Amino acid sequence: MITRIDHIGIAVKSIDDALKLYAGALGLEVKDIEVVESQKVRTAIIPVGESKIELLESTDPEGVIARYIEKRGEGLHHLALAVSDIEQVLSNLRGKGVPLIDEKPRNGVEETRIAFLHPKAAGVLIELVEPKK
Repeated sequence: MITRIDHIGIAVKSIDDALKLYAGALGLEVKDIEVVESQKVRTAIIPVGESKIELLESTDPEGVIARYIEKRGEGLHHLALAVSDIEQVLSNLRGKGVPLIDEKPRNGVEETRIAFLHPKAAGVLIELVEPKK
């Protein structure tokens, strides 16, 4: 049910500053910049082959990304895995006792459905992503 690595999420203080490296120095192209109000985050999607880099900038000083950066600094935030049936994957994981942050999928960027596993499950925050059908 897991089909590929969808993206790697990187927490940054400023997308504009981070793009000096990713778009400027590395020459990668930004596909889209989107604000997800419900998550208090601004994202930049940068395709790299079949996967993507997702830059995450907080839109609120009390947002999850702002708190993450305050505690750990800028850097790797999560690993996202593309899945074909997010509800089935969540059900399977729940049945195996894997700790979940999201019991049900929610809306993500690029019209996806997403859910997060608790970082204590794997030592890193894992996001499940069901691409738009």
